[in-house]
Amino acid sequence: MNSCEWTASITALANALAARLTPEELNLLGATLTQLADTLFTISAHRDACGGTKE
Repeated sequence: MNSCEWTASITALANALAARLTPEELNLLGATLTQLADTLFTISAHRDACGGTKE
């Protein structure tokens, strides 16, 4: 899958979720996924900086 197909898939998923969830559910899902992404970036940065492993 190339990058254009990847982003189109993510957009399609977001549209499908938006069609089925209430505004409150969308807000909660967005906040949850943002926290997940931030935490994954933090773990990755920590591993890079500190030479960590998959612990």
